[in-house]
Amino acid sequence: MAYAAIAGFNPVAGLYAGVVPAIVGSLTSRTVLMVTTLTSAIALTSQSVLSDAGLDPKGAGNIALLTVMVGAVMLLMGALRLGAVMSFVSNAVMTGFSTGIALQIITGVLKDATGYEPQGHNRLYQLGDWLRHVGDWQLAATLTALATIAVWALARAVERFEPIALLIAMVAVSVAVAVLSTDVELVKDIAEIPAALPSFTAPDLSAAPDLVWGAVSVALVALAQAAGIAPSMPNPDGSRSDINGDFRAQGYANLTGGLFQALPSGGSMSRTGVAVSAGAGTRWAGVVSGVFLALVVLLCASLAERIPMPVIGGLILVVGGELIWGKRHDIQLVFRTSWMSAGAMVLTFLATTQLPLQQAIVLGAVLSLLLYCAQAARQAELVALRRTPDGPTGSGHWETAAAPATLAPGSVTVLDYAGSSFFAELPRIENRLPATDGARGAVLILVVRALPDVPSSAMLKLLDRYAKHLADQGGRLILCGVQPPLVRLLERSGIAARLGEDGIVPARPELFAPLETAVTRAGTWIAQSQDQGQSQGRRPGTDPEATSE
Repeated sequence: MAYAAIAGFNPVAGLYAGVVPAIVGSLTSRTVLMVTTLTSAIALTSQSVLSDAGLDPKGAGNIALLTVMVGAVMLLMGALRLGAVMSFVSNAVMTGFSTGIALQIITGVLKDATGYEPQGHNRLYQLGDWLRHVGDWQLAATLTALATIAVWALARAVERFEPIALLIAMVAVSVAVAVLSTDVELVKDIAEIPAALPSFTAPDLSAAPDLVWGAVSVALVALAQAAGIAPSMPNPDGSRSDINGDFRAQGYANLTGGLFQALPSGGSMSRTGVAVSAGAGTRWAGVVSGVFLALVVLLCASLAERIPMPVIGGLILVVGGELIWGKRHDIQLVFRTSWMSAGAMVLTFLATTQLPLQQAIVLGAVLSLLLYCAQAARQAELVALRRTPDGPTGSGHWETAAAPATLAPGSVTVLDYAGSSFFAELPRIENRLPATDGARGAVLILVVRALPDVPSSAMLKLLDRYAKHLADQGGRLILCGVQPPLVRLLERSGIAARLGEDGIVPARPELFAPLETAVTRAGTWIAQSQDQGQSQGRRPGTDPEATSE
């Protein structure tokens, strides 16, 4: 109810989001303990999407359409096995987004908690305006919210009451308000809660074109939040979770829930945590929670209408505060990791507090990709491999060293490439390749075992260009540890022909066997080049014109 209310929806839609979606999601999820329901981030993002499309957030047909479309996007992503996409949303971006959502939660209930509605064009300004107008806070509402927070803190201090501390605070303070006849706003003053199960609601399909990208945004927020549940809450029976299966389960939950007056829903870490703390051990915990909530609506609707809004405001202030407090370690970690990660987190936080959430989500996704690209480009490396002198067993071993700046004439140089062939890293890699000037009779063995089966075209151009420059100087490039798909690609692109016979050494199960083969071929080629040079009256590495003189 509170999450729906702070986002401008009918609180009843928030209740219904805990009925059908929770039942369907729990029955179909591959993470058996995951509870599918409304979260604050989903509620706020849904409101932002509907408002941006010019649609009424309280229109039943609009809510039904958005929820069904969100379900369709989730189902499609699960069917296409796009669960790996969530791994591209960095921890820095998610930390900034989650902290911004927590601030939105807090500012969204300041009016309910104190009776003063803050003004401002963004959440940070609204928070400042609220603090500047302490004298305008209503005493009764403020004291009620403070009492709610105090009762919650006392209940939470008792270990056995900790899982239900929020419920205890809500019931105790609501009863006190009723007994004392405190003049504060109640739930029934803003919405009527019918004592009935959710009924069928047809989506308003005329608005579908305006909600396509919005539905994708809401789905991404929901799925990103739910992606962290499986690692944190493993299945008690030992079965493996499947993120794509969880995507599909959340899709089913929204497709069905959208037809029965529910707001968009997703896997809720906090609700799942509450269930586990209370002893949940199977998927039936989520099913029972949905059924129980339906019974509460049927039998206790009139009581729910009597809950004071300052009580809800106080509880949501607790939830928002806990979200921020729970992120403190992540925030510290991001700041200590790198300036790029810290910058992405801060930018996402500011975007979440000042932009429509669907735009903040897109910005966060772009920042995640840029962060990944920058880190991937910085991690690519060329390392020289050098054989040590023979040991007691009669054979040396390979050790790493810095890549040389040049290739000595008549020598064999081994470089190991570690990277993803991402185009942004290639200028850095090309600058670290040894210069080819004066490399007559030299062989560069490039170990490409880590190169993807299908590298970027820019990587192929780099290999072709370097092989040509080295050949023009009388040297040779040998590729070592080449995977079969890459061998075929090199043949189709003509690079294999430029490398010449035996210029490609395929990968083998034995780690260093291809390298030993490449070194042997390089030695044979150098010996043949020396023989040819001697037959022509010159040595490898000398200038033919100088020799003739």
